[in-house]
Amino acid sequence: MSYEAVLFDLDNTLYPYAPCNEAGKRAALDALRQHGYELDREAFDELYAAGRREAKRETRTTAASHNRHVYFKRGLYRHAGEPDPASALAAGDAYWNGYLSAMSLCDGVEAVLDALDAAGADVAVVTNLTTRVQLRKLVRLGIDDRIDLLVTSEEVGREKPSALPFTAALAELDRRPSEALAVGDNVETDLAGANALGLDSALFVADGDAPADADLSAQQRPDHRLDALADLTEVAA
Repeated sequence: MSYEAVLFDLDNTLYPYAPCNEAGKRAALDALRQHGYELDREAFDELYAAGRREAKRETRTTAASHNRHVYFKRGLYRHAGEPDPASALAAGDAYWNGYLSAMSLCDGVEAVLDALDAAGADVAVVTNLTTRVQLRKLVRLGIDDRIDLLVTSEEVGREKPSALPFTAALAELDRRPSEALAVGDNVETDLAGANALGLDSALFVADGDAPADADLSAQQRPDHRLDALADLTEVAA
């Protein structure tokens, strides 16, 4: 079946997340050491996790829940017992610079985008996170000029699985849910959100660790499973 529009998730769908996150953490740890913090990796991980937990708890339905500067701001306060804006800024900046330096497209992305373009399908990225960071990722991956539309949870004020990110993309592209396919790695946000709206869905996990249908609720089950992103050309184009 061909579609008039394909709505891609970004993180761990168009590129592998884990190596980038690890590179970002290493860079942030180096930055904190340069600011005078005597941290080994275990202590750094505890600091980061504490800041992340607090941010997630207080901002869990918004794009701020992914903000690494918030994680470091909160984590450093818990670690040191006092605010340290300069170190939080340095660690957050270092994290994203390290993260982006490790990014690379999944195999098959460019071929899929070529096929969708040849078929006349619209291509959107619908993603949970802040706009500036996601723009940086698209530019770093070299596909910013291949994407017709970027919709972030920051822009619409709600995170997937809310319908708002999906409906905002469909409205901008002037497409109905029945004309579009959502592609993502997260069954709770990408698939459940798309399925609830009546979009067809495809599951692709960049690290290959996809859950079996038997482990998913009916709302989380994909219409298509992709062993490689290149397989999308057989489904969508």
